[in-house]
Amino acid sequence: MAGVSLKCGDCGALLRTVEEAQEHAELTSHSNFSESTEPVLNLICTACSKPCRSKTESDLHTKRTGHTEFVDKTSEAVKPISLEAPKVDATASSENPSAAASTDQNEEMVVPEVDKKLLEELESMGFSTARATRALHYSGNAGLESAVNWIVEHENDPDIDQMPLVPTNTKIEAPKPSLTPEELKAKQQELRERARKKKEEEEKRMEREREKERIRIGKELLEAKRIEADNERKRSGSASKFIVAHLVFCFECTQLQEKNASSCRLLALRKAEKEEEKSAREKIKQKLEEDKAERRRRLGLPPEEPSAAKPSPAPVVEEKKSFVPVRPATKAEQMRECLRSLKQNHKEDDARVKRAFQTLLTYVGNVARNPDEEKFRKIRLSNQSFQDRVGSLRGGIEFLENCGFEKIDGGEFLFLPRDKIEMAVLNSAGSELDSAIKNPFFGVL
Repeated sequence: MAGVSLKCGDCGALLRTVEEAQEHAELTSHSNFSESTEPVLNLICTACSKPCRSKTESDLHTKRTGHTEFVDKTSEAVKPISLEAPKVDATASSENPSAAASTDQNEEMVVPEVDKKLLEELESMGFSTARATRALHYSGNAGLESAVNWIVEHENDPDIDQMPLVPTNTKIEAPKPSLTPEELKAKQQELRERARKKKEEEEKRMEREREKERIRIGKELLEAKRIEADNERKRSGSASKFIVAHLVFCFECTQLQEKNASSCRLLALRKAEKEEEKSAREKIKQKLEEDKAERRRRLGLPPEEPSAAKPSPAPVVEEKKSFVPVRPATKAEQMRECLRSLKQNHKEDDARVKRAFQTLLTYVGNVARNPDEEKFRKIRLSNQSFQDRVGSLRGGIEFLENCGFEKIDGGEFLFLPRDKIEMAVLNSAGSELDSAIKNPFFGVL
C-alpha cells in the first residue's frame, strides 16, 4: 500500500505533504521522517466546521467548546503522498502532455533499502522478508520495536506480505533548507508569529464562546431565582395572613385585659388623681406665668404690672378620711397620665398627637443611647420646631420633667443632668410612648 503521509520519527506528528514536513523541520529542527500508510485525519466539527487533524485535536476542541459531533472526511482527502515535487516546464507539458505521462510511467521501481541488521532480527523472529522489509521501510528504520509495532498495527493489510517498491529517486530524508542562517531565522520567526496569531484568534473565539455560555447560565440562574422568589412570596403570603389573624386576636385579648385592669385601678386612683391634677394645673399656670415674663424680658417689653397679674390661689388640700388606702402614683403612671391628658386635650388633631409622641420618643431614645452626649440632654424651649411638636401641647413638657429634665437659665432650656439619668425611668418612658403610639384605644377611657 502506498504511503499517504509523512511521519516525524522524533515527535510522531503526521504530515500531509513534503512542504508541511519542511515547515515542521524548520520549526522543530526534527530531521527523521518516514513514509507512513496512516492517513492524516480530517475530522470536521458539525457545529463550527473546524477541521481537526487528529483525535487529540478533536478531544481538545470538545473540551474547549463542548462540541462533540464530528464528520470523518479522511477518506475523501486521502491521496498517495508525493515525496518529490517534480519541476516540469509548463510550456513543454502543454505542448507534449503524452511525453510527460510516459516519463512518469517508465520510472523504475526498486525495493527500498532498509537496515540489514534489523531485517535479519525480524526474519529470525519468524516474519517474512517482504513483511519485515515493509515494516522497516514504513517505520523509517527507527528500530526493532517500531517495526514490530508497525506489523502489529497493519497485520490485516491486504498487501502486508508484498515487497514494497519505491521509485529509484525516492529518498525519505528531512528536507534541508537552502536558506542562509539569517533567512532561516526570519522564516522561523515568521512561522512562530503566524502560529501565535492563530493561537490568539482561537483563544479569542473560545473566549467569546465561553462568554456566551456564561451569559446563558446567568440567565438560567436569574430565572430560577425569580421562580424561587415567586414561590417564597406565595408561601410567605399565606403565612402572613395567619400571623395577622393571630396578632389581631391577641391584641383584642390584651385590650380586654388592659380595660379590666384599668377599670379596677381607676376606682382607687381617681380621687388621688384629681388632687394631683389640681396641683399640677397650678404648677403649670405658675410656670406659664414665669415663661411669659421671661419672653417679655427677652423681647425687651416692660414687666407686667403686679395688679394685672392674676394671683394664683393657694392649693387647698382637703383632708378626708378614706377607708381605702391610696398608693402614691409611680413615675410610669405619672407619665402615662401626661400622655393621656395630651391626647384628650388634642383629640381633634390625631396626627399632631402622634407626631408629639414620636418626638418625645426620639428625645428619650437619644438620651438612653447616648447618656454622655450633652446635646441630647439639653432642649431649647424657644425652638420653633420643639414648640410646634411638643411645647405647645399640654402635657408634653410635663412628660419630659417626669423623665428627669429640669428648667435652667430662667426657663430657657430643659436640661437633664448626667448624674440624674435613671435608665429604668427612661425605659419606662419609652415603653409608655411605644404603647401610646401603637395602641389605637390609648386615652379613650
